[in-house]
Amino acid sequence: MKGTHKRFGEAKRGVSPVIGVVLMVAVVVILAAVIGAFVLGLGGEQQTTPQASFSVQDGTLVMSGGDTLDGETIAIEGDGVASSSATGEITAGTEVAELSDTGAVRVIYTGNGQSSVIWRTTLDGGGGGE
Repeated sequence: MKGTHKRFGEAKRGVSPVIGVVLMVAVVVILAAVIGAFVLGLGGEQQTTPQASFSVQDGTLVMSGGDTLDGETIAIEGDGVASSSATGEITAGTEVAELSDTGAVRVIYTGNGQSSVIWRTTLDGGGGGE
């Protein structure tokens, strides 16, 4: 009769390691899913404000470099702007506005429901800008 009785707790001895392994596997799977979502871009992409530089050449505002811009998303504003012709695709070398001799000039990008100034200068009659 000694061989038929089990001591208290002997039957549950292997349960703790199994639960530990299951929990560790679950944590690894969750971490892999989160990392995979970011690597594959499932977290969503945010559009950034384009980078562009401009220069003033003979009373004209000219894009001198940076990202290609869409004229529909760009506004040339300020008391130094005589007329603006920012339409279509704007790349380096594109003339975008005729300027006055003095006054402020701002290039404003509107996209993603927000507006931001991507370039600005103040004309002082000296024929150049920043």
